[in-house]
Amino acid sequence: QLQLVESGGGLVQPGGSLRLSCAASGFTLDYYAIGWFRQAPGKEREGVSCISSSGGRRNYADSVKGRFTISRDNAKNTVYLQMNSLKPEDTAVYYCAATPYVCSGCLCPENEHDYWGQGTQVTVSS
Repeated sequence: QLQLVESGGGLVQPGGSLRLSCAASGFTLDYYAIGWFRQAPGKEREGVSCISSSGGRRNYADSVKGRFTISRDNAKNTVYLQMNSLKPEDTAVYYCAATPYVCSGCLCPENEHDYWGQGTQVTVSS
């Protein structure tokens, strides 16, 4: 089955930075909006950020606004999430997902995303 593959996670100290990548496998991302989600142990999965198919619309959860930046390079079939000023509360498994729907502010429900990555672990700890 076609899917997305995340990479770039790891262990970082508070205040550090990481850049996550989301690459499509077997299909192109040109017609898909992409969302980044995360799930911490014992907590529900939450939306972090999203970007429209053209990159014209972007959105962020309040908890990461001003610290995270989402971008995409359709020529490379890849979406990125630059994470700066990381906090311990950012520790989670991060997933990217693709949706063909056009939702308000690019924020589509989880069940409207057709493809999901396997997740990449981000740990922020001293």
